[in-house]
Amino acid sequence: MTVPISAPPPVLRFAPSPNGPLHLGHAYSALRNEKVAVETGGRLLLRIEDLDRSRCNPECEAAILNDLDWLGVRFAGEVVRQSERAELYQGALNRLVSQNLAYPCFCSRSDVARLAKARDPDGAPLYPGTCKSISANERYARLERGEPVAWRLDLGRAAKEVQGALFWMEYGEGDVPVARRAAPERWGDVVLRGRDNAASYHLAVTVDDADQGVTDVVRGKDLLEATSVHRLLQVMLEYPAPRYRHHRLVLDMSGAKLSKSRYSPSLANLRAAGAMASGLRAALGFGEGDSGGIAVRLSA
Repeated sequence: MTVPISAPPPVLRFAPSPNGPLHLGHAYSALRNEKVAVETGGRLLLRIEDLDRSRCNPECEAAILNDLDWLGVRFAGEVVRQSERAELYQGALNRLVSQNLAYPCFCSRSDVARLAKARDPDGAPLYPGTCKSISANERYARLERGEPVAWRLDLGRAAKEVQGALFWMEYGEGDVPVARRAAPERWGDVVLRGRDNAASYHLAVTVDDADQGVTDVVRGKDLLEATSVHRLLQVMLEYPAPRYRHHRLVLDMSGAKLSKSRYSPSLANLRAAGAMASGLRAALGFGEGDSGGIAVRLSA
């Protein structure tokens, strides 16, 4: 895997959330990022996605750093934390608001669940646009009263701003890109900033990748569909489009995706059981030698 000699070195990022321990799926993603960075002569950055302060904590972040150090993944530059970038996200949101591409939403999660007639690609209730019809005067009055508010993308207006079809270059785990058409309409008017955080995942990751100069986004296939939203935001905010490399997922022996919520075995558990970093790398396909009995199953 090579890049043109005249091109600047690629920039990649591994971006875990410190809301629980890393498992084999995280290790696979970190090592896939490392592999692409090495093969292209690129730089790999570490970003801690800790916007949800109710679930993220310093102890989990410290454990993540220890796991990555044990695994042998090295990063360039300082660690970036989303919790320290609220001003940057607010600037991007203000820009969208000034273009009438974002609006305040006063609906609670239960309101959305009750009113929704469809679901987004993640399976969550699809927002029906209830607050879009509120008059400017009512919006102003409710904001002045300090009612709990989220801010949403006006998908209809944003889609009209796009000239032609929207695509991204998808490499998967290979070297040959495929132009993949974005379908942001499947997500509806996504949240850009929630009631109690500085930005949603969609806005924060789009802003961060642009601000950090990320050229290659290497992440799991579970985020493939979300790329449609990110591409639309990139166009609205006049950001460059990275290359995307959505990789396979690590599954448990029943075929389910590993996750913190399912209490999948963590890297710390494996270490405590005597696993070696070299064995884990070999089991995941990033090294040769004995896997140490670590069993791994990957998605298609």
